[in-house]
Amino acid sequence: MPPRLPLAQAARCCRAPAALFPSRAPSLISLFAALSVQTRSASILASLSDNPGAYNKRIRKGRGPSSGYGKTAGRGTKGQNAHGKVKPWFQGGQTPLLFSHGRKGFVNHLADEMSVFNVDKLQEFIDNGRIDPTKPITPKELIRSGIIGRTIKDGIKILAKGSEKLKTPVDIIVSRASATAIKAIEEAGGKIVTRYYTKESLRRLANGESINTDKPLPVGAEHVESVLEQAKRTEKHFHRLPDPTSRWDIEYYRDPAHRGYLSHTLKPGESPSLYFKVPGEKPVAVKKVKTKSVSELDPVLF
Repeated sequence: MPPRLPLAQAARCCRAPAALFPSRAPSLISLFAALSVQTRSASILASLSDNPGAYNKRIRKGRGPSSGYGKTAGRGTKGQNAHGKVKPWFQGGQTPLLFSHGRKGFVNHLADEMSVFNVDKLQEFIDNGRIDPTKPITPKELIRSGIIGRTIKDGIKILAKGSEKLKTPVDIIVSRASATAIKAIEEAGGKIVTRYYTKESLRRLANGESINTDKPLPVGAEHVESVLEQAKRTEKHFHRLPDPTSRWDIEYYRDPAHRGYLSHTLKPGESPSLYFKVPGEKPVAVKKVKTKSVSELDPVLF
């Protein structure tokens, strides 16, 4: 059935035969023929398409030869790839390269995870009034100010990004510090000390359950009475801060270059290392080889 045309277009179609044949009256057949005339461009054939979702273009493998992916279903003939799944790291049955050569480097999952902030961030918090530079800046102030975020980790480390922006002298104590950050703080007239902390000790400092100090717990039987008397005089119980026990931590906080709080325990000329000694402390004993004189030699050889 031809489409319905507007009245104006139908009138033009009806007038067309009369204009072509003015001497002959239009017949009924010619009128219907004029109404059924449609003009369409041939380019419509190139734009024919299905409605969205009417055709699924998935490839069905192994469903007979008519699909184009029958028989071996694109896997070829025989072999491990055709029979089953092969893991992408399979290397043909040889010793894997990972076993023969190993990985490059490793990840130390036992290493301490530090909360890091830079010197320029410290100056920004001081300018905004979030940190008071007139008082000692301890981990408690750093945690409550939010400069290291909300998560308490194994320690706090300060780095030297934007060290030229630091103009305020500060008295700060952290877990670790880079050499450039130490230099920037001391050039601004400040003081920095590194102390050993753990995640639990930082949490107790933030909650007011411990008192921050840069003095280690005295070691020896002669200090027991004084420590007990001081603990009895305090009304509230405070957890003491821990001291390092591993060799690496002890050597780090014994080193004056790191401004460690145990550096005062070093004797003059003593190395912070617990293993390597300062060269030249003891003279090296040289064994003298006794040589025989000519008279003591065996006369048979001559």
